[in-house]
Amino acid sequence: MGTIIPRKRKDGSIGYTALVRIKKAGKVVHSESETFDREQAAKIWMKGREAELAKPGALTKVPDPTLSEVIDQYNREKQKTHGKTKTQVLNTIKEAALAKKRCSEIGSPELVAFAQSLKVQPQTRGNYMSHLGAIFTVARPAWGYPLDTQAMEDAQIVLKKLGLVSKSKERTRRPTLDELNQLMTHYEVVSLKRPASLPMQRLILFAIFSTRRQEEICRVTSADLERPAMQLVVRDMKNPGEKIGNDVRTTLTPEALQLIDTQPETTGCIWPYNAESVSTSFTRACALLGIDDLHFHDLRHDGISRLFELGWTIPQVAAVSGHRSWQSLKRYTHLQHTGDRFDKYQDYPWLERVLRVVTK
Repeated sequence: MGTIIPRKRKDGSIGYTALVRIKKAGKVVHSESETFDREQAAKIWMKGREAELAKPGALTKVPDPTLSEVIDQYNREKQKTHGKTKTQVLNTIKEAALAKKRCSEIGSPELVAFAQSLKVQPQTRGNYMSHLGAIFTVARPAWGYPLDTQAMEDAQIVLKKLGLVSKSKERTRRPTLDELNQLMTHYEVVSLKRPASLPMQRLILFAIFSTRRQEEICRVTSADLERPAMQLVVRDMKNPGEKIGNDVRTTLTPEALQLIDTQPETTGCIWPYNAESVSTSFTRACALLGIDDLHFHDLRHDGISRLFELGWTIPQVAAVSGHRSWQSLKRYTHLQHTGDRFDKYQDYPWLERVLRVVTK
């Protein structure tokens, strides 16, 4: 027997989910659902599916692979390559007991139990369920596998109510000028002792004035630079959807272009360094100097915030940072000096010093 479940959508409208489940010996052997704008349409679909599934041999014709096999097929048929994080998450799910179950055996209790078994923070657990949800979204319409999207939705509601998943906290840490002065002084000493060491002074300043992430800094090439237009193409820019193939044309601030000009001419990477090494060096320097809770990525936040403090509009800032939406940039605009054209780095001596000392 099927069930019609009315659900209120975010826009205030009502959707009617028709849920059909077949049990044998008290165990669900088949489950599927569809959502409609009208209750009558949901009833018609539900009765039609019940009639089809009641036919002899109907259930035996439904392919019912394990979740692990579905993940493998998803990986094979997806056109864009997954990013490192999504690949790691899906591989972890494949090793879990949940992945050994067949699609028809996975309901919301199994999904909740899987989420509870993850020994991670609520934000990370939410990411796991989001990536798993992508598998559920395509499994039935693409391949006819009985993975129940309604079960995933129900599990997400339960996990949220129990506080087991949450959104990542928005980080607002920015370096102070005193902290930056300590770092720049530290790295000046390092460069004198070890001339072949990473040019961390330039990398720190470029991260601020270009608003680029460390991985992006160490990936851009001279071919990505369009000097007359003051633009830089950032390959595979990180975004909430797919990173691989997401090439974004960004605008360079004058300071960022000047810092690029401090690098030797090359046909390859402009900053030919290992991104993890850059991050590790920065973290160690902060620990040595007693600078608490400052990450290299916070330099990007500082650079974006600075542009708003200069009175730049959202489209102007987005052209530099590569953000796609106002929502993504909203957290950078709650600033004391927004619109007052306050420049934290006006006549910044370390920028002038680096540009003066390093010549091509």
